[in-house]
Amino acid sequence: DAICNFVICNDSSLRSQPIIFNPDFFVEKLRHEKPEVFTELVVSNITRLIDLPGAELAQLMGEEDPKLPGANSTASGFFRSLMSLKRKEKGVVFGSPLTEEGIAQVSQLIEYLHKNLRAEGLFRVPGNSIRQQILKDALNSGTDIDLDSGEFHSNDVATLLKMFLGELPEPLLTHKHFHAHLKIADLTLFDEKGNKTSTPDKERQIEALQLLFLILPAPNRSLLKLLLDLLYQTAKKQDKNKMSAHNLALMFAPHILWPRNVTANDLQENITKLNNGVTFMIKHSQKLFKAPVYIRECARLHYLGSRAHTSKDDLDLLTSSGSKELQPLKSQKRSRLDSCHQEETQQRTEEALKELFLHVHNMPDSAKKKKLIRQFNKHPAALTPGSDVPTSPAPRRTRSRSFSGLIKRKVLGTPVILERKSRDSTPEPVRVSKENVQLLQKCGSPAHMSQAKLKSLESQKEGSCRRMRARLLSKDSSSL
Repeated sequence: DAICNFVICNDSSLRSQPIIFNPDFFVEKLRHEKPEVFTELVVSNITRLIDLPGAELAQLMGEEDPKLPGANSTASGFFRSLMSLKRKEKGVVFGSPLTEEGIAQVSQLIEYLHKNLRAEGLFRVPGNSIRQQILKDALNSGTDIDLDSGEFHSNDVATLLKMFLGELPEPLLTHKHFHAHLKIADLTLFDEKGNKTSTPDKERQIEALQLLFLILPAPNRSLLKLLLDLLYQTAKKQDKNKMSAHNLALMFAPHILWPRNVTANDLQENITKLNNGVTFMIKHSQKLFKAPVYIRECARLHYLGSRAHTSKDDLDLLTSSGSKELQPLKSQKRSRLDSCHQEETQQRTEEALKELFLHVHNMPDSAKKKKLIRQFNKHPAALTPGSDVPTSPAPRRTRSRSFSGLIKRKVLGTPVILERKSRDSTPEPVRVSKENVQLLQKCGSPAHMSQAKLKSLESQKEGSCRRMRARLLSKDSSSL
């Protein structure tokens, strides 16, 4: 009953082999450890897809005995009694309830048929009854059988496989699931106006069969998977064996789906549904034994999450809300990463600047060293990434320490900034002092005045300043 075995392999040659991950691990774990929770989870989603009345739902859950067609009918009593007499002779394999030992014996037949799928009329043409009885006795006794010896024909093996399925106490798909299969066959598409059409809804049918197969007994599910895979491969070679999926369904529907002790008259109009249902199972057998994604997620959340979600709608809501919550979390994580990156970069830059400053400090005294130190002292923060761009300081008022400068500040009130002549060939604009504003307004804008005229105005101003300075000096000397 172990779900998973952990093996420590010390062989280095096998370590490079790919690891096989079972996506249904939590599904199987929930099925074995908590079968009631698992059944409730699956059945709740089955009833979401198909409409099962209370009695049929109770039969599916195993709370009531299944009510099958023809159970109260007295017609065809002879045929029912004949079929029941055939099943009274129970052996180890044939006529007994399905067991793992019986599946192991029958799997030999299935493996042999996989190698002989080209026989024309396979499963339709009966084999030799004597060889079939010999083979049946060998399987019941548990002796080893060499089917490849040539003693048996592929038709003998195919007929014996059908015989084994027909002699089971109940069909492979069980009596409890009979009404559910009838409802699945009725799943059809809806038109734009919401009216039911006659087109089968294949996606819903596959989903419903996936769920229904999940709650089959483990031996039934194992043998059903082997059988449907064999029939699927047989139908793929119908150009050789002349057996399509529909022809195979006609051969196997009475053995795996029809209730026991019933005849075709008991089923009446349901025969077509049942045959079409088995045809559908054969065609889509490669998809039917995978648990739906939402069942996997619900089983995983049951063990790893805070609470288990019991339907596909709950899982959709969880996914949508989770995606919305992830967006702010992603932005917060991104901002934290950016801030950490900036701090790390700034720290590295500061360390590099310290090393550079020590290198400059250890240099011999020279004009270049003094210049570099002045640059460090002038812009200490401009070389660090992430710091604000240093704003240019407000220009200080240049104060002259000479005596003439003192006289200018007292007399004029504002310092007069004289522009030095540029050494370059391109002339620089001459700054106009505050006292010449009136003259400029009278003469026009600076753009219409020549540079020579502006210089003459400045020279006149300087002459008046020198004369005023001479007068002040003469007064100071006389007072002394």
